[in-house]
Amino acid sequence: MLDPAARINLNYPSLSKSKSMFNTYTRLTLFFLCFSVLLSAQDARYSQFYANPLQLNPAMNGVFDGSFRFTANYKQQYSSLLKSNAYTSYATGIEFRKNVNRGDFAAFSVSLQRDQAGMSKFTRTRGHIGGSFMKQLDGSRYRNNNKYLIVGAQVGLGQHSFDWSGLWFSRQFDNSNPSLPFINMDADPGESLGEQNSNTYLDFNAGLLWYALFDDNMSIYFGGSINHLTTPNVAFMESAIEKLDSRYVVHAGGEIPFTEQLSILPAIVGMIQGPSMSSTVGANFRYSNGERNELAIRAGLWGHLSNQLESQIGFEAVIVTAILELETLNVGFSYDITTSKLTEANNARGGMEVSLIYTQPANRKQQMRCPNF
Repeated sequence: MLDPAARINLNYPSLSKSKSMFNTYTRLTLFFLCFSVLLSAQDARYSQFYANPLQLNPAMNGVFDGSFRFTANYKQQYSSLLKSNAYTSYATGIEFRKNVNRGDFAAFSVSLQRDQAGMSKFTRTRGHIGGSFMKQLDGSRYRNNNKYLIVGAQVGLGQHSFDWSGLWFSRQFDNSNPSLPFINMDADPGESLGEQNSNTYLDFNAGLLWYALFDDNMSIYFGGSINHLTTPNVAFMESAIEKLDSRYVVHAGGEIPFTEQLSILPAIVGMIQGPSMSSTVGANFRYSNGERNELAIRAGLWGHLSNQLESQIGFEAVIVTAILELETLNVGFSYDITTSKLTEANNARGGMEVSLIYTQPANRKQQMRCPNF
């Protein structure tokens, strides 16, 4: 295993910089080191979790009003500090739904998730195929009053990797001239770097979702999922064991109308994975033109809580959102405003996220009434 100093990676500026500046960069890097260690223990978190259904809960598979749905998500964090080494996450998925009984449906999905974190370019890649069954509990798929219970599961493959070439290690720190310390990348790091890729592992996820739809803009839903059921081994070194913790998710929300055109969509999601806890709560306001070819806009405010480095729970970010809904296309944008101690380094500039959802309209037989998420 590498000691903490061995994980530091700096693109050190010109040798004319003072030792005090070197110490400043070193402390800043150590801060991100600690943050990266905490992040490496948990899956990627999306601010627009409601626009990333297949990564949130396998039971969200097929819960849309259409014949198929395509989703894409992109998030970037801390580019104000890490520049080209910013934390980035990508997700994409496609879902198909088919009527299997009167009021009941089955769905199939394919999804891909990829993250790259920080200066070591620690990368996690996972791909899944999924399936779900949607059982109608009450109502008719042609009427507003509907209740459904959905069970879903995913199976896939994953792999973790590092790029060791950009790292420097404690033995490469040359302090022979205290006024001009530098990193000698040609020096022997004194480390055995092992494999850059973990073994490919098998991954299982499962989830449940219940929802009730009372009107076009009035609904409620509850769901939960367990990811990485088998806690696969993701160690890089041969014969080593490093388990990927299961991730437990609960989420709930709904839509409350003020008028026929204006409503509010509150929601909450909570995640626990090993020592890490994360929760996002807030709401989007939605205004619709109420016409057959519906056009709607949303805007909202959210808060993100997590356990900090000292283990207490606190607000990490405030999230502002804006979403444009067309007849078949939703485009969302959000920005995380940092509120934790990290503001001392990034001046509250957290990160931005973009989401895209395309839904192909369904024929009458394939129609299924679903809530707005």
